[in-house]
Amino acid sequence: MLLAGLLLGYALGSVPFGLVLSRLAGAGDIRAIGSGNIGATNVLRTGRKGLAAATLLLDAAKGAVAVLVMARLAGPLSGPALAAAAGAMLGHCFPLWLRFKGGKGVATLLGVSLALAWPVGIGAALVWLAILRASRISSLAGMGAALSAPLFASVLGPVRLALLLLALALLVVWLHRANVARLRAGTEPRVGRGKDAPR
Repeated sequence: MLLAGLLLGYALGSVPFGLVLSRLAGAGDIRAIGSGNIGATNVLRTGRKGLAAATLLLDAAKGAVAVLVMARLAGPLSGPALAAAAGAMLGHCFPLWLRFKGGKGVATLLGVSLALAWPVGIGAALVWLAILRASRISSLAGMGAALSAPLFASVLGPVRLALLLLALALLVVWLHRANVARLRAGTEPRVGRGKDAPR
């Protein structure tokens, strides 16, 4: 069941909604603008806020669905459900179909957090919103939300949940290493400052 959870999570997580929606809407290949990332922030650089919002929701939903399916089969917070969460993150960040060049995992992490323990997911989402509103820096909000998830889990959930979310949060931060360098240099773009800015 662990392997089934991991494979299901990877299969669902690897669906590149940002790329698919952008192409269907006639916005072209999202990988050719901005950072080349397939996530919602880069989709926003097409100038299509609706597409970006849909990408955000669907990237979160694919992680949540993977977890909920395995939770139904094996139980909430079971090994297979946790494996599905990890698989969804790996699929989103390293999709086979895109030569392992995917997104940075923030929305998918929020989705799996909501499905595993909804108070943890709500808490992380509120942190994301608060940092984004205060700073207008998407990467900072994403990393802050990711790192808050294991903190909430350590209070609200079992240790294995906190450890999993810590590992996934560290993956998110690692994938944002270029953003961290720009944050230190003071050159990280803010949301709404133009679709060609890097992320």
